[in-house]
Amino acid sequence: MQKNWYKTWFNSPFYHLLYNARNTTEAEFFIDNLCAFLHPPINAKIIDIACGKGRHAVYLNKKGFEVIGTDLSYASISFAKTFENSKLQFFVQDMRSLFYINYFDFAFNLFTSFGYFDTHADHVKALKSFAKSLNKNGLLVLDYMNAEKIAQNLVTNEVKTINDITFTIERKIADGKIIKNIHFTALQNDYAFSEEVSDFRLADFTNLFYAAGLQICHTFGDYSLNPFVASQSDRLIFICKKTEC
Repeated sequence: MQKNWYKTWFNSPFYHLLYNARNTTEAEFFIDNLCAFLHPPINAKIIDIACGKGRHAVYLNKKGFEVIGTDLSYASISFAKTFENSKLQFFVQDMRSLFYINYFDFAFNLFTSFGYFDTHADHVKALKSFAKSLNKNGLLVLDYMNAEKIAQNLVTNEVKTINDITFTIERKIADGKIIKNIHFTALQNDYAFSEEVSDFRLADFTNLFYAAGLQICHTFGDYSLNPFVASQSDRLIFICKKTEC
C-alpha cells in the first residue's frame, strides 16, 4: 500500500481527469435537502472539510452563508480560490489540525472525504478536530460511502477511457480497507496510483464518534435523506452534535 496516498493522488491532474464527471446537480440536491432539514440561519458559519474543488462550498455560499473550505490538495484549493469572495474562502489544511476552534455552526465532510488514514488514532484525531471547530451548539454532517453495500456489489475490474487515456481500475477489500488500484499510460509514461479508504460500517463510526466526543443525532442512507438500510442504501450519512465543549 502507498503510505499517505492521498497527498500525491489528490494533487495529480490525472485524479481530476478521472473524476471530471462528478455530478454538480447531485451535490446541490444534497445541500438543498440538508438545508431544508437543518434550517441553518442566514448568518450561519459553515466549514466544508476536504472540500476538493469547492462544489459544495460554492453552492452553500450562493445560499448566503459564510463558508470556509479546506483541503489538503494544493491543486484543488488553487482552483477553488477562483470563486472566493468576502463570505467564501479556501485554505490548504490537514483535517487533523483545523485552525478554527469553537467557531462554526456546521461542519460538513461530504462525499467520502474521510477514512484515508492508516491508524485509528488519526481518524479520531480528525474527528476531534472537526468537533473543536464547532461552537457549543454546532453540528457535524459526515457523508460516507455505504461500505456494506459496496462489499456486496464490488466491481473488481473496470476500464475507463477519458481524453485518450485508458485507466485500468482494480478493486479489492483487504486489511480493513476498500482499495482501488489505478494504472494508466500518459505522455509515454506509465503511472500507478491507489485509493485506500477504510471499510467503516455503522458500528465503526459509532465508536469513532464516541472517542472524539461526538454523538449521532440522525442517520440517513441517501441524498434524499431517506432512512439508512445497511444492505440497500447508497450512502451512510450522519448528523452529530458535540458531547464535550
